Amino acid sequence: MKRIGILSDTHSYWDEKYLHYFEPCDEIWHAGDIGSVEVAEKLAAFRPFRAVCGNCDGGDLRLMYRDINRFKCEDVDVLIKHIGGYPGNYDSSVRSMLYASPPQLFITGHSHILRVKYDKTLGLLHVNPGAAGMQGWHKDRTIVRLTIDGRDFKDMEVITLGDNKTK
Repeated sequence: MKRIGILSDTHSYWDEKYLHYFEPCDEIWHAGDIGSVEVAEKLAAFRPFRAVCGNCDGGDLRLMYRDINRFKCEDVDVLIKHIGGYPGNYDSSVRSMLYASPPQLFITGHSHILRVKYDKTLGLLHVNPGAAGMQGWHKDRTIVRLTIDGRDFKDMEVITLGDNKTK
């Protein structure tokens, strides 16, 4: 059983609340637009860290993280991609991969829209944790925690860190 903290779109913004809310987590996953090496390093120093680079991430982050990260966690096939779309409207950059070999868990960022949806057609859970940083049009800053137990997802929580204007 693993407890996972998921965030996206920090855009170089650091909030100590990340560490507070990810304290019970075994790993932290970032779905891109990290924004700075410093944010990635702080998260990686706290817990095992997996990430993908986003469209706003610069050269150093692109050397550290790939565009797509696919791996197993417990007995679950996980795919993380910054720009991935959502069920019924997957991005063309990942659509053929999803249909040819769907993961059980697909995590995306980019839209700054919190979205958790089960795709019945592909049999996958899609999670976009929204945006955890201050840059962008989103109203609330959000992160997600969930437990993966074998092939099962449990105890999913959406955590609101505050609005996009106050720290």
